[in-house]
Amino acid sequence: MEQSVRDAILKKVSEEPFALMLGLQCVQIGKGYAKVEMPFTAGLQNMFGMAHGGAIFSLLDAAFEVASNSHGTMAVALNMNINYLASPAPGARLTAEAAEINKTRKTATYDIRATDDTGKLLATCQALVYRLDKPLPFLSSPDVS
Repeated sequence: MEQSVRDAILKKVSEEPFALMLGLQCVQIGKGYAKVEMPFTAGLQNMFGMAHGGAIFSLLDAAFEVASNSHGTMAVALNMNINYLASPAPGARLTAEAAEINKTRKTATYDIRATDDTGKLLATCQALVYRLDKPLPFLSSPDVS
């Protein structure tokens, strides 16, 4: 993937207010791939003291966002189907990895998995985007593919 696209996406993600609020950090990006991490803090607990489903969803969605836009063109979510499997221990470092499994001119499908820092699988997700025929608005010279 073109370095300018990688740098622009990483910069934009690092500035997103929602990502900052949750402590989301994109640690790896490639064409059709992203790895995002987040600490499981007390502020992300549900009424049972477990990780809130919305927090796990946000982690998965952040990886999906980066992976699906990694081609330098805009992609918008159409569907996310999530299976919650386990809850992490308080204080754990959570990771979501999104990998593109199919891409057409107009859509792309992703497999996304969330794990904790022990490797325990927390959630799986199948996601679908609609690929717009527009460069990312924050790019000066997109790597369109």
